[in-house]
Amino acid sequence: MRYSKDWKDYELIDCSDGEKLERWGDIILVRPDPQVIWKTPKTNPLWKKASAYYRRSKTGGGAWDVRGKMPPFWSIKYKDLTFNIKTMGFKHTGLFPEQAVNWDYTRELIRKANRPVKVLNLFAYTGGATIAALSENAQVVHVDASKGMTLWAKENAVSSELQDKSVRWIVDDCIKFVQREIRRGNKYDIIIMDPPSYGRGPGGEVWKLEDEVYNFVELCSELLYEDSLMMLINSYTTGLSASVMEYILGAVVKKKFGGKVKSSEIGLPVTETGMILPCGASAIWEKSGDENE
Repeated sequence: MRYSKDWKDYELIDCSDGEKLERWGDIILVRPDPQVIWKTPKTNPLWKKASAYYRRSKTGGGAWDVRGKMPPFWSIKYKDLTFNIKTMGFKHTGLFPEQAVNWDYTRELIRKANRPVKVLNLFAYTGGATIAALSENAQVVHVDASKGMTLWAKENAVSSELQDKSVRWIVDDCIKFVQREIRRGNKYDIIIMDPPSYGRGPGGEVWKLEDEVYNFVELCSELLYEDSLMMLINSYTTGLSASVMEYILGAVVKKKFGGKVKSSEIGLPVTETGMILPCGASAIWEKSGDENE
């Protein structure tokens, strides 16, 4: 499993009985996590001292139960990157800290390229990968269907003092955008995608990741060229394992361009136990390396 050891402003303190105890800067939160099926003792006193708890409703959804001093928003840093955080609907905070391991991977790849690099970040949310790529002077196209999330990503760029870097902020359906880029003849060195498990488009179109991901990878492969560097897929869908995504990248992208494919779970270290909480999976096609690897 891959994970970052470099977080200072974020900490997964403990996890048990369907919940995570987390520190975001100096704010302590308790949030649900369906993968936490064990019921180890909650001995850490911070379980009872959190500023806010996300409580699920029996009828679906849920709400934040605020117990302590809680700012409307605050900022945390990862290395030289700054992200704005707030408690929002459906348990989220606007950042997935486990993705730091992929931010680092992307940054290193851009540095090693030693040439201008164009990055396409699809389903880009609040821009973690966008900010990471901009920090290495890549040219980034950030695409997300949500205007609110895109505005948040712009705020993250400002907080990281990267607002003057080369970035296009696109509010659009990712499939339609990719189709237009193909018609325009545009190509990218790196494509990153973090598609939702399930969603609906503006016209009522249903997106179910397991049904759509193969065709979408095929579509996105049209935006790569022979010397492209990477395609990275993230998934939080339990039915779409790391190995399945690796197979898809191998069958589509490696078959077309050579290179190598790998995959793994990504996670977060748990302070209380010293173990790693799985938080999703990533698969990576990379042009460098042995084609038979």
